[in-house]
Amino acid sequence: MKFNQLATLSFLAAVTAFTISSCTKDTDGSPQIAPGNPVATKLMPDSAAGGSLVTLTGTGLGDIRSIVFEKGNVPAGFQSTLNTEGAILFRVPSEVLGGTQNIIFTNSAGNTLKVPFKALAYPTVTSVSNYNFTKGTVITLTGNNFDDVTAVTLTDSIKGVSDPVTIVSKAKTQLVVQMPASTLNRAPLRITNGTGRITSPQEFVNVDKAYQIFTDAYGTGFQDGSWGDAAAVSTKEFASGTASIGKNFQKGNWHLIAFANWSGSAIPYSADYTYVTGWIKGASADYSLYLTTDAGKAGFGDFVETNKINVKAGVWNYFKIKLSAIDFWIAGKTLTQVGFRIQGPDKQDETFYFDDLMLVK
Repeated sequence: MKFNQLATLSFLAAVTAFTISSCTKDTDGSPQIAPGNPVATKLMPDSAAGGSLVTLTGTGLGDIRSIVFEKGNVPAGFQSTLNTEGAILFRVPSEVLGGTQNIIFTNSAGNTLKVPFKALAYPTVTSVSNYNFTKGTVITLTGNNFDDVTAVTLTDSIKGVSDPVTIVSKAKTQLVVQMPASTLNRAPLRITNGTGRITSPQEFVNVDKAYQIFTDAYGTGFQDGSWGDAAAVSTKEFASGTASIGKNFQKGNWHLIAFANWSGSAIPYSADYTYVTGWIKGASADYSLYLTTDAGKAGFGDFVETNKINVKAGVWNYFKIKLSAIDFWIAGKTLTQVGFRIQGPDKQDETFYFDDLMLVK
């Protein structure tokens, strides 16, 4: 064979190979299975909450390209490269709407498969606008799965007391409620939606049943006993209600705000009181304030490490501390002074605001 013939044959072979490789279909790594009519054999589990892993077995599943939960057309993410002809793995989306519905599976040819499923979307409460209430107080709950809430109660399961709470408004991630009059000292909320019922991790304090040191004003018998600059009531800053009390802590002076009750109406020790609770609005930087009393083991104004409260700058900080965990009240003593002291401030004067300071049974 002549040289020119050999060169021509080599060139044609190269062109043919290039043409064949150029016509090869690009893929995303998914199994290359001809689309047909997908068939379901079993869904495991057939009910689950958002984030749960679910497995569908059957036939013709390798070409599935989309999975959608019927309520609200919520798509589920999945890795098509993990598909097999007989099984597909996916997770229930966190945005799933609760209740019985179909999961719709669609392949590349547009063929669909509908499989019944019950999405478990229990209410979850991640934060609240306030922990304290009186009759008529409106509280906003932030979380998830509130859009189908049907009932809310303030419930103490041990005492067997359940007071209905009014639903003001509801959306997927926010629930607004109005609190009732109640005989309970404190209790969580019990919230029911289409999936079921949960008890909030937050506990709500009935202001009317608490021993009030300061709410919108000084409690009975209390007055300012601060060291250094006097404390002053503010109607511009408050965590709830209409007022708080502010105290300027001068630079380097180690000031103290004191709530003093020398009127004879101060309360003697009672084991019935379980918590001290309140709100503190932070200053220009993060600080630690030390809770102090004249009824503890340490002297009034001392810095006791277990009594330290870390206060974030510029925001209202809620605290609820178990009395048995701190140096607060010795049996047999009468509580006449409660205060908050700071080590410093060292750089400049700082002002803190205090609201809803109470003892809770």
